[in-house]
Amino acid sequence: MTLPEQDSASSLRRALRLLRILAEGDPAGLRLKDIAEAAGCGQPTAHRILQDLAAEGFAEQVAGKRYRLALDFYVLAARAGQASGLREAARPALLRLSATLSDTIFLLVRNGFDAVCLDRVEGPFPIRSFTGDIGGKVPLGLGQGSLAILAHLPEDEQEAVIRFNIPRLLDRGFLDEASLRSALAQARAQGWVNTSTGLIPGMAGLGVPVLDAKGRAVAALSVGTLAERLNADRLPHVVKILQGEAQALAGKLNPFDVALRYPSRSLSTIGGS
Repeated sequence: MTLPEQDSASSLRRALRLLRILAEGDPAGLRLKDIAEAAGCGQPTAHRILQDLAAEGFAEQVAGKRYRLALDFYVLAARAGQASGLREAARPALLRLSATLSDTIFLLVRNGFDAVCLDRVEGPFPIRSFTGDIGGKVPLGLGQGSLAILAHLPEDEQEAVIRFNIPRLLDRGFLDEASLRSALAQARAQGWVNTSTGLIPGMAGLGVPVLDAKGRAVAALSVGTLAERLNADRLPHVVKILQGEAQALAGKLNPFDVALRYPSRSLSTIGGS
């Protein structure tokens, strides 16, 4: 191999190394200094490679002069893996759940400090929900699916969300921070959330998290129904069915699915759903 070829090979390996560091780092981004240290190279070299990756759409600079993987990287990886999006993968589960339980079923994903309804299948009973229709969002912590996601986030992320969302939750009629933390602790302990708070009179719900390989909640399946239909006798049956579908869906998760990082982009393709 000639010297120019060796230099090209070294540059390629460094670029791939930086991509791996970004993929394994904080989703909010990493500082140039930390990237360079992890890669074992100088900051000028790391900066040059990051600029090349950004020019190709594989990396992006965000607030605070941090770098993270860009959307094009996830799109390319998803295409290479020929993996279905989360909404497409979950659609059969939502249809089965609605048919089996005769209730309305929701698929929620996290978007920053909010939970977004990525899909919904209507049951035969008229209900009201916090998220409303597909594309609706609520602060994380409000509603069963949203609580299920928040309860299974890493502790530091959960704390950041709680601090930011408490005023928003209070504005929506939530009791207080102590009540939220108690609900989150119970959700973590039992693995599901049952809500009948009275914020929407006559309505009740059940939510379970969809966990990735690291045990982190990336989505939630939830049931919205009449309070009388989620009594003590029926509740364990609904929990078992919902958890079974959530576990099956977890095995189909594509870590490069843009819906897990950019749910609004996934929603823009839904059309007339």
